[in-house]
Amino acid sequence: MRLNLYAKLTEIQPRNRRQIDSFLYNAPNRYKVYSIPKRNGGERIIAHPSSELKTFQHELIKVLEAHFLIHESALAYKKGYGIKHNAEMHSDNPYILKLDFSDFFNSITPDLLFMACKWSGYNLSVAEKRLLTKGLFWNKAKSQSGRLSLSVGAPSSPLISNIIMYLFDETFSSLCEQREIVYSRYADDLTFSTRHKNALFTLPDEVRTFLNKHYANRITLNERKTIYTSRAHNRHITGITLTTQGTLSVGRERKRFISSLIHKYTLGLLEPEMTYYLQGLLSFAIYIEPEFRLRMSKKYSQETVLELLKLRKKDGTYRK
Repeated sequence: MRLNLYAKLTEIQPRNRRQIDSFLYNAPNRYKVYSIPKRNGGERIIAHPSSELKTFQHELIKVLEAHFLIHESALAYKKGYGIKHNAEMHSDNPYILKLDFSDFFNSITPDLLFMACKWSGYNLSVAEKRLLTKGLFWNKAKSQSGRLSLSVGAPSSPLISNIIMYLFDETFSSLCEQREIVYSRYADDLTFSTRHKNALFTLPDEVRTFLNKHYANRITLNERKTIYTSRAHNRHITGITLTTQGTLSVGRERKRFISSLIHKYTLGLLEPEMTYYLQGLLSFAIYIEPEFRLRMSKKYSQETVLELLKLRKKDGTYRK
């Protein structure tokens, strides 16, 4: 089968084929690079495409998403799904295994995308491979021989990663179903859970073997983040705590922190930026634990909680 990328792109954007190639000539170098701190230490490198390239990537997504399946076990970047849904899938199971991919987006190269196209039955022309390479991948070194990879910051990277991981998701979803194990993947976070005590211990080796065989070991596990846990210990999935009763929580410490910030807010002691931060924390906590809103309303008044949730930021100040 053919994707006919050029023909479909020229239908939805103003460039002809020659103009597309000209536009993409130096595209892998047109990224603004900066870093943000990781929650657990270190820094995450963000490479954000130029506005014109970002628009082109959105157009390319429209073409590609009509031709590729995203597995139902892949929950990140899907409309109507999120970390709450991911955690809920595992909340009833006492035994959990968590795995994590190393440097996930930056590990994904054009060759892996071409392999995924082949798995899906698509034969790419040389020109189409060049289009996908230039249009979707970032040149970290900004040199002619620089290695290209997906960037954290490009709107197309989530879809491309899910396309590439379809074979993995399909294989392990089927394998886990046979063993009465629940499997989900949220970007680079893999979660397996079960009611059977010793059912999870072989999975890390099976994952490593599969990645080596089918992904040429370009995608690998972060061995430091391999975690086995059970109801006898604290269980956390993508930042959400699973209680011993099988419910979801944002965790005791986070709720105490939110409560302390609300108290400062009622006293007029919270700076505008911290107020905005509190609004985000409170909204997230209520999304995960709806009853938390009632508790905060009883403690600080319903009006205070509603006021916080409705604040709008305008020109660096806050309006109620």
